[in-house]
Amino acid sequence: GGRRQKAGGRKQEAGGRRQEATKIGMFLGRVVGTVVATVKDVALKGQRLLVVQPVTPELKETGKRIVVLDAVGVGAGELIYWCRGKESSFPFLPEEVPTDNTIVGVVDELHLC
Repeated sequence: GGRRQKAGGRKQEAGGRRQEATKIGMFLGRVVGTVVATVKDVALKGQRLLVVQPVTPELKETGKRIVVLDAVGVGAGELIYWCRGKESSFPFLPEEVPTDNTIVGVVDELHLC
């Protein structure tokens, strides 16, 4: 086809455009706020929407803040990990909850090698 894998997880498109390769993984972040939405999709009823600041493994802020669903009951200021994409809806199965980002755990300790 018109794509080939490049170093650094990028794909080269036939027309010269680059596209980030899809990666499945967990991401670190800190809960920095909440979202109140009185009008939302019926499948989101009862779901907590939180604002998360992504952080590096060294706990330095990185990237833009995002809105995520909370699958585990976290609180403000907590260090969490979340998943994104299709897998972010799995914690809510068998219900079909429309989400791209979901908190799936709280970080108690973080040890870097």
